[in-house]
Amino acid sequence: MELRHLRYFIAVAEELHFGRAAQALGISQPPLSQQIQALEQELGARLFERTNRRVALSEAGRLFLEEARQVLAQVDKAADVARRAQLGELGEMKIGFTSSAPFNSSIPKAIYSFRQRFPAVHLNLKEMSSRDVADALLDESIEVGLMRPLALPESLVATELFREPLVAVLNADHPLVEGSEQGLELKALANEPFVFFPRSYGSGLHAQLLSLARQAGFTPHFAQEAAEVMTIIGLVSAGLGVSVLPASFQRMRIDGVVYRTLLDADAVTAVWLVQRREQGSAMAGAFVELLTRKG
Repeated sequence: MELRHLRYFIAVAEELHFGRAAQALGISQPPLSQQIQALEQELGARLFERTNRRVALSEAGRLFLEEARQVLAQVDKAADVARRAQLGELGEMKIGFTSSAPFNSSIPKAIYSFRQRFPAVHLNLKEMSSRDVADALLDESIEVGLMRPLALPESLVATELFREPLVAVLNADHPLVEGSEQGLELKALANEPFVFFPRSYGSGLHAQLLSLARQAGFTPHFAQEAAEVMTIIGLVSAGLGVSVLPASFQRMRIDGVVYRTLLDADAVTAVWLVQRREQGSAMAGAFVELLTRKG
């Protein structure tokens, strides 16, 4: 049995006339009659009651018609699913992002726009370090990554989404708070204990802080390490040290913490949109287009 047998049968069942059904199908009547007979023989059931004056569905034909319509409807649905998936309108897209990325308004706006445009696509958002984002792109467990700058292999390509200044995170009672409303230089923190991401976490900010500190003439002393930004800010609030974070975290108002812009020339960081150079996902392409759209 082939799908065309079902389509031929449905056409005859709806017209109850072989001539009109053949015309609707764009074939001649004899082949249509032969195909219906072959279908009846395969089923071992008579689907039509035929006389010289009329064609009528048998009881078996009436029941078979309902099932045949469901089969063809499911086939059409399967074809539509395949087409929409190819166009990026269905399925699941996995996005890896560093914890600070969602604090810039352009990223949640792009996610919202994507959900509006492609409601049938499930967005699987995974928070991870910048290094883990790169690794997940390489092993193809995510389609798109949002991360802080790191050295990338040739197989990955990055687009800078935005830049933002780095800020010093100080306890509100710290002596440097008073008089530094316009900002301070990193060298002012040379003798302070730092609360920061562990080197092994791969945040992308660790290497940058070390580089900035070298330019300022010191090596930071990391007194406390934490993988979560909220924990870092909380430890600063508890008086266990100072930290340096992207300015977008100033939106997180926590009692006992003050933010001060770093005045060093290179005290800026970026968020990258990263994907595989050979990107074949239509869904990923649509998401990238929304994120990189200007205006």
